Amino acid sequence: MKQIAIIGSTASGKTALALDIAKKTNSIILSLDSLSVYKQIDIASAKPTIQERGDIIHFGIDEVYANETFDVIQFINCYERAKDFALKNSKNLIIVGGTGFYLKTLVEGISTGIDSKHKLDIPKEEAYEILYDLDKEYMQKIAPNDTYRIEKAYSIYTQSGMTPTQFFEKNKKTPIIKDLQIFEIVWEREELRKRIALRTKQMIEDKLIDEVIFLEKTYTRQPNCMSSIGIIETLEYLDGKLTKEELEEKISINTAKLAKRQNSFNKSQFQENKTSNIIKNLNSDILKFFSL
Repeated sequence: MKQIAIIGSTASGKTALALDIAKKTNSIILSLDSLSVYKQIDIASAKPTIQERGDIIHFGIDEVYANETFDVIQFINCYERAKDFALKNSKNLIIVGGTGFYLKTLVEGISTGIDSKHKLDIPKEEAYEILYDLDKEYMQKIAPNDTYRIEKAYSIYTQSGMTPTQFFEKNKKTPIIKDLQIFEIVWEREELRKRIALRTKQMIEDKLIDEVIFLEKTYTRQPNCMSSIGIIETLEYLDGKLTKEELEEKISINTAKLAKRQNSFNKSQFQENKTSNIIKNLNSDILKFFSL
């Protein structure tokens, strides 16, 4: 069994490329997308439709409902299920999507022994100050408004009695996948912006607004996924704060900002075993890898 990852920013063409490669290489697909895991969030997530998936087996899509939690541990479980299926059925595995944090966890591993669902029992700002005084080196890498990482660092401190730096030094991470070959799609910024604008227009034409109305009625606005790009702007539109034209523009702008963050993350976090190319050439690069 061969395993690869296809990464790139939102709207870069990852899904179509992965489907094309999967058909040619007897592969299954593991989605690397934090929004596609939710059932009934189909348009806002831009997940491949059932028709587009065809007979290609997918994991990491429609795993939970919007009012249920999904975290990196559950994603790792998805990977293990996908890998087991691929091995038992003599398939290859393509991991594809834009949630780089999940891929980083597969490549680097995860430290165990800490309850990841432990919540802060003091104000976030106070927790940040305490940790900064104890472990300046580690906390300098975390923004003061990054609730998730502050909670994680504080959980390490309260549960282990060690600073994050001490904890990670003692509990070395073990890669879940070793020597994973990563293929990155690159686009010129303006071309990517055009693709984002076109996809946004298509999402609205595909009844994104109706999808968000259904999601709000079914799950309220409380779940974390209801603050995702595409959903949060549509809720503003439903509140009368945006016109339909402004809705389309705001989704495009926020998606372009996300793409920039994704590209920066991919560039800084994935440097080994990575091939970056335009999508047409990357297709050939991947097929060459599978033919080796």
